[in-house]
Amino acid sequence: MLSKSQISLLKSLHHKKFRSGHGAFLVEGYKSVNEFINSAYHIEVIYHTPAIDPKLLNLSRKMNFNEISLNDLEKISTLKTPQDIIAMVKIPEQPVLDESELKGKFSLVLDGIQDPGNMGTIIRTADWFGIQHIICSDNTVDIYNPKVVQATMGSLAHLNVYYTDLETFLPEIKLPIFGALLNGENIYQTNFGTEGLLVMGNEGNGIRLEIIKLIQHSVAIPGAGKAESLNVGIATAIFCSEISRNSHK
Repeated sequence: MLSKSQISLLKSLHHKKFRSGHGAFLVEGYKSVNEFINSAYHIEVIYHTPAIDPKLLNLSRKMNFNEISLNDLEKISTLKTPQDIIAMVKIPEQPVLDESELKGKFSLVLDGIQDPGNMGTIIRTADWFGIQHIICSDNTVDIYNPKVVQATMGSLAHLNVYYTDLETFLPEIKLPIFGALLNGENIYQTNFGTEGLLVMGNEGNGIRLEIIKLIQHSVAIPGAGKAESLNVGIATAIFCSEISRNSHK
C-alpha cells in the first residue's frame, strides 16, 4: 500500500515543474518499462499490481519492486485504463552534444513541436529508422511528459535528445541542413547524401523565420489533394523513410 506522501510525489510527476524538481519521471506499461529496464536509464522504483510477475520482466540488473493494489495504481497513473506497472525513472543529465557524433549520419532538429503525441510519434519513428540524435529548440515539449513517454512505446530509451538554442547551435554545425518547407524541392528528387540535419517545425506555424534563414536545402513533400498540410509526425516519417531509402541505394 502506498502512503499519502508517496501518492502525492508520484502524482506530482505528471507535471513538468515537479519532474524537474524531483529529477524523475514515470513510465507506464509492460513493454515500455521493459525497454527502460534494459537501457542506460536508472530505474528508481517499479510499482506493479499482483497481475504482474516481476520474474517475467527481462531483467539485466537488480531492480527495486513494490507491489501495490490496483486502486493505488489508478491514483498515480496518467492513463484512464492503467496497465498494471509503472516505473519511476531518474531523469539523466542532458548529454553533451558532440558534433563528431552527428557526422556520417542524419539527425532530427525539432523547432517548437508542442503536441506530446506528435513528439512521441517522432521519437518512435526516429528509433525505427535508426536515428540516434534529436536536437530540440528550448520551447519544444518536454520529452518526459507522460503523454510523450507513452507515445514513444519505449523508444525514448534508445536515443539521445538534446535541448538547445537552435539559432546558436545550427551555424556552428558543419553539416548539410535540410528543412521541411512547403515551397522546397520535391523530396523524391532530392539528393540527401549520407549525412545532415533535418529540421521539422511547429504544428501550426512551421519553422521559425530565423531558423529558416539557417537552412541550406528546403525540401517539400508534394501533395495531390486539398489538405493544407501534413501532420508533423507523419511528415517526419516520410522524410525519415526517404532519407533511409537514399542511404541504401
